[in-house]
Amino acid sequence: MRDTRESRLLLVLLVAIAFALITVDIRGGERSPLDGAREVTASVLGPVENTVAAAVDPVGNAIAAVRDSGERYDRIGQLERENAELRQRLADSDRNDSRVRELEKLLKTAGAGQYGIKAAQVVGIGAAQGFSWTVTLDVGERDGIKRDMTVINGDGLVGRVTTVGPSTSTVLLANDPDFTVGTRMEGTNELGFANGRGDSALTVQLLNSKAEVKKGDRLVTFGSSNDRPFVPGVPVGEVIRVDPHSGGLTRTVRVRPYVGFTKLDIVGVVVKAPRTDPRDAVLPPAPKARPTPTVTVTATPSAGASPSDEATPSDGATTAPSPSRS
Repeated sequence: MRDTRESRLLLVLLVAIAFALITVDIRGGERSPLDGAREVTASVLGPVENTVAAAVDPVGNAIAAVRDSGERYDRIGQLERENAELRQRLADSDRNDSRVRELEKLLKTAGAGQYGIKAAQVVGIGAAQGFSWTVTLDVGERDGIKRDMTVINGDGLVGRVTTVGPSTSTVLLANDPDFTVGTRMEGTNELGFANGRGDSALTVQLLNSKAEVKKGDRLVTFGSSNDRPFVPGVPVGEVIRVDPHSGGLTRTVRVRPYVGFTKLDIVGVVVKAPRTDPRDAVLPPAPKARPTPTVTVTATPSAGASPSDEATPSDGATTAPSPSRS
């Protein structure tokens, strides 16, 4: 619309009419002269407003739902993070409890043998040394660790230190095929040499080919000169099989090691040997022998049978008198 004198007069006139209608409507109170016109306008424009509202409200509801959904997802994410943190704390607590138990068992073993130890944790497996069975510990030269020191845990012999760095060291495990340690049989003191066989039982060559040995017999380390690389009295394992005599100068037995080499965590490096050989003091308590059940046989003579026809009890069995009949 062009800005002319007539358009300005029309605008002033419309404004004046609007003020006049507002004044009449206000002065009319509840019965305004404009109520009829308002009702007509409402009846005409009402359906249009409802149609527009019906079209717009779902959009508004959807926007609100998306907004609420986002808040719910944020809350769910927060709860999932809290649950993950709680599970991690519980897992850490379980691991810490397990390590505490291992450390207590290690200290008990070291105390029984009077070994001075430096506790360590396994931080690596197989330190790139071919196919050798080795582990890496988190202690080294700074902790007083030297090559050819004995390594134990709460169960027994783990291995010996082969390489030492400033803060770490490498241990050759007792089940490695290149591992050899002198052993002594509990009770009989029969000597031999144990060799690793990977994930199988140890092989022990007894020096006495006629040695009396049976399943369940236990072995400890014999010890080395100047206690390097092995201190005496460390539990090695128990006999699970005795090979028949081969006519050679030695006798071969298979020994199950006490240590689980695939689940090592807390170990101890023996930095000070015992003053005296602990002999068998470090071995766990021997299992108690199960009592042999005794069978009691009761024989009742049949009518007309002579005393010589009565059953004769076997060796070790007792015969109870038969009850009298009325």
